[in-house]
Amino acid sequence: MIKIILAEDHNIVRNGIKVLLESEEGLSVVGEAKNGQEVLNMISKENHIDLVLADINMPVMDGIELVKKLKATYPKVRLIILSMLDSEKYVIQAFSEGACGYLLKNVSSDELIFAIKHVSIGSKYLCSELSIKMLERLINSSISSQSAFEDDIDFSSREIEVLNLIAQGLTNHEMSEKLFLSKRTIEGHRQSLIEKTGSRNTASLIRYAVLNGIVQ
Repeated sequence: MIKIILAEDHNIVRNGIKVLLESEEGLSVVGEAKNGQEVLNMISKENHIDLVLADINMPVMDGIELVKKLKATYPKVRLIILSMLDSEKYVIQAFSEGACGYLLKNVSSDELIFAIKHVSIGSKYLCSELSIKMLERLINSSISSQSAFEDDIDFSSREIEVLNLIAQGLTNHEMSEKLFLSKRTIEGHRQSLIEKTGSRNTASLIRYAVLNGIVQ
């Protein structure tokens, strides 16, 4: 049985969540609180609490401060943030302070229950809506960075090919055989790559290529 404390200062919202959770076998709401301080008071008197489901915006002690207190005083009690706030700033702050999950209040009942069970076994969980949002931002950022990179330096397809082979550790002789080019031509491409990227040597050239996503 997963013993849960609900921390939410809006009675209607809290009551709705309680009804939902208690309809699921294996979950038990053993306490209700309107702020973080009430949660701490309950845990100090209760023999065993598995998980706290808390809002961020609460009076007296908010969800983030509660995360900090739990981590310091009751590290075995896991906490999931359930909030309307979809800013990445709050997500990062919550997980950084010790939260094990972050859900938006518009999550489905199935996802809420899945998240609780997932977190209760020691894992972490970020709701699907926020996961997709952050993934899209990461993809767009990667595309923008790649576009900026391509605009800054004009590499030929042959230079990109040589760069990948350099990263694989091939010698000039091995590359010349693989690409059917003379060693002098390979050396010319290598030198051109070093000059275009402003690298000091082959090692820094490979580092540049990895950091800019040219090679994996």
